[in-house]
Amino acid sequence: MKLNIQNETSRLRAVILGTAESCGPTPKVEDCYDPKSVEHVLAGTYPKEEDMIFEMDSVAKVLEKYDVTVYRPDVLKNCNQIFSRDIAFVIDNKIIRANILPDRDKEIEAIRYVWNKIDESDRIILPEECHVEGGDVMPWNDYIFIGTYTGKDYPDIITARTNIQAVNAIKTLFPHKKVKAFELRKSNTNAKENALHLDCCFQPIGKNKAIIHKNGFLVESEYEWLVNFFGKENVFEITKDEMYQMYSNVFSISEDVIISEKNFTRLNNWLRTQGFTVEEVPYAEISKQEGLLRCTTMPLIRD
Repeated sequence: MKLNIQNETSRLRAVILGTAESCGPTPKVEDCYDPKSVEHVLAGTYPKEEDMIFEMDSVAKVLEKYDVTVYRPDVLKNCNQIFSRDIAFVIDNKIIRANILPDRDKEIEAIRYVWNKIDESDRIILPEECHVEGGDVMPWNDYIFIGTYTGKDYPDIITARTNIQAVNAIKTLFPHKKVKAFELRKSNTNAKENALHLDCCFQPIGKNKAIIHKNGFLVESEYEWLVNFFGKENVFEITKDEMYQMYSNVFSISEDVIISEKNFTRLNNWLRTQGFTVEEVPYAEISKQEGLLRCTTMPLIRD
């Protein structure tokens, strides 16, 4: 398999879509990886497996409608394999295995059959000290945007997933790209003050547009850099509550077609005024785990 990912929006040809099958019982609070999941565990509203399977199948149907080759992970018993973006990501023709939370290593094995289709020279495993998840990494043509957190309390922040060592490693791997890192706001306890990944507060769409949430960025000048890069008139600003609902975590099939959650009325209306085709799907149950459409998909090939 010849990989090719230059950006977030070129025509999608092949993708790994996670699976909610056999995702296990409702976790204990101490086993949750993010504050939004904790919130729903405590409230008794944590999503049910059958509801999440239904939601993910609705995305698979949209992808198939657009003739995208869809790979699914091998199903592991009682293992949450929904968020395929976390475990690996593609830049150019290289697949990079993410160094994720140790508890999630077995998820990698579930996509081994895809990994093995790729030339060995194009598979990269970063050094152990490089922590990175795919939700923080966004190829955008000449740029690679990366969300990170460099606070001294990094080891204590379970929602800090990508460190500066990983940013530097990616700079070295792709010397022809401009790597731009952004410090993200993190909270172990408050989902509305937590940008779990860069795609939870920002995402490019189309050719020159973006969805963004200012408070997701710790450094205001870095947020302003993005607004200036895309142009204020091309940026859809989302509120704190909309970030919490995961408005920025849509998924592009092409420069013109976006999969979005059906309840994102304000965003979906704006997208249509901008000329996008919006494929609406139910994904509100998935979002209770602080991830949405981009988090559950890992593109392999775009034209």
